[in-house]
Amino acid sequence: MIKKEHKEFYTVDMASGWETPAGYPQGIEQKILAGALDEPGKSGTRTRLLRFAPGIFTTAPFVHDYWEEVYLVSGDLTVGNDAEGKGGEPFEPNTYACRPPGAYHGPFKSEGGCVLLEIHYYE
Repeated sequence: MIKKEHKEFYTVDMASGWETPAGYPQGIEQKILAGALDEPGKSGTRTRLLRFAPGIFTTAPFVHDYWEEVYLVSGDLTVGNDAEGKGGEPFEPNTYACRPPGAYHGPFKSEGGCVLLEIHYYE
């Protein structure tokens, strides 16, 4: 089992260490804060920041086999847009979602950009 390491409070470098996750469009980047998720082995836990650049959107729903908790830290996020980025339900900061394995969610877009805090884990 992959476990998270012990980390005390530290300043998170918001300027570097970002990368585009596999399968995501350019303009969406993640920064892993702790842990790791072994998707082929179906184990582990990770905490990450995910950020959208302004105007970026995904075109299809996501589904995965792990739990996901998402907190919108800053910016705007719209859920349920179409493949052209139109429509959906907009959300503001301090909103939260908890999704069980197998739950379809998205697509997503952000008009002005956003930062999400995400926690992913297998039971």
